[in-house]
Amino acid sequence: MTYVIAVLNQKGGSGKTTIASNLAHALQQDSGKVLLVDSDPQGSLRDWNEANDAEIIPVVGLDRETLPKDLKAISDAYDWVIIDGAPQIARMSSAAVKASDLVIIPVQPSPYDIWACADLIDIIQARQDVTSGKPDARFVISRAIKNTRLSGEVEGALQAYGVLVLRAGTTQRVAYPTTAAEGVTVFSNPESEAAKEIEAIKQEILVVAGYGA
Repeated sequence: MTYVIAVLNQKGGSGKTTIASNLAHALQQDSGKVLLVDSDPQGSLRDWNEANDAEIIPVVGLDRETLPKDLKAISDAYDWVIIDGAPQIARMSSAAVKASDLVIIPVQPSPYDIWACADLIDIIQARQDVTSGKPDARFVISRAIKNTRLSGEVEGALQAYGVLVLRAGTTQRVAYPTTAAEGVTVFSNPESEAAKEIEAIKQEILVVAGYGA
């Protein structure tokens, strides 16, 4: 059974492509068959893939509202499908939500970024209302400043949405943009702190998906 994860945020600069590509590689290293889907017409994930001649993970572009139907035609060969969503395009976010088992929402730890998630949360909850609570959804804090804690204001803004927050997240590290520019992931240095961050996110997602303890 293929498990589909959409990494979505309608605000640009949230770190969704970074999390999508690195999470996909983390899952692949568990001997899983993984497909990356770029549903953003800007093609950031496809650009990342083309930056390296040796394809790490197969990437396809499906940036149409027919994404759920298109995905069904190709997903059976894979254990995991990771969708990198389009920012600022509500209809594409709706299509990705409809196609998914789990929506991961990367968000920077500031009230402004969290408030910008309101429309996406509405899309997810509207879908859940007609599908007995599916897809599941989780926030993941991205690009946090190291050695800082979430403020009470940020925590309150997250809790107000009624969406759980993963304990793991990413911090601002040079490794993320550096590896992206090379068309690889942080697992090119598996002992790095960045790789450990992604591995921790993966482990939590495995539990949400029903594959972990």
